[in-house]
Amino acid sequence: MTVLSARPERHDTILYLNGVSVAFDGFKALNDLSFYVEAGELRAIIGPNGAGKTTMMDVITGKTRPDSGDVYFDAMTDLTKLDEAAIANLGVGRKFQKPTIFEQHTVFDNLELALAGDRTVWRALFFRLSQEQKDRIEEVLETIALTAHKDQQAGSLSHGQKQWLEIGMLLMQDPELLLVDEPVAGMTDAETVQTAELLTSIAGKHSVVVVEHDMDFVKSLNCRVTVLHEGSVLAEGSLDSVAADERVIEVYLGR
Repeated sequence: MTVLSARPERHDTILYLNGVSVAFDGFKALNDLSFYVEAGELRAIIGPNGAGKTTMMDVITGKTRPDSGDVYFDAMTDLTKLDEAAIANLGVGRKFQKPTIFEQHTVFDNLELALAGDRTVWRALFFRLSQEQKDRIEEVLETIALTAHKDQQAGSLSHGQKQWLEIGMLLMQDPELLLVDEPVAGMTDAETVQTAELLTSIAGKHSVVVVEHDMDFVKSLNCRVTVLHEGSVLAEGSLDSVAADERVIEVYLGR
């Protein structure tokens, strides 16, 4: 595998990994992993179980330190030197497979609680939403198709709607990069279609990396696809091109 020789310029890339390796008890979860994501890009990451997808996201978000390699955000910031909180504050948001929301609060309240800014105890006691903040919440409600449910208790939402709400909570923090882990697992067909529309609609303003197993969903994203296998990039390109790759067929898609 060819290691990238130079970081792309700031305006070209939001995320850059070069020669990243991580081992757990001798097992290489990531093995000289190198790839980059352009600013505003929607990228899908696929691959068999154990390919290194979760470890890759753990490294990007500071949960796991790589044994070697470079991880740069926005072309200049070395993420390997920062902890999880600092990386999140930089503008890297992560959505796990199981939604984490405040189920006893309304949809609107969940988005309000997710607002970026100084929310110390003292400020929280006297916090009042500005008109700009209210407008921002309404904008996100429309983006995630939950305007009609804004006064509904979040715990009563469908599984798909809870996923959208959590994505909305991340959007409230205006991340530059959004990492989304298997967003359509357990969704209905209709919810899956809406989720694809949601993610494609927010790409451009945000860079979005989606880890997913559902190939029909990945196809609907109509984006560049990176295939991981044994901790490295096996193939990269359009879904049609990687799906026709004999190596990808052998280790992941089958015949």
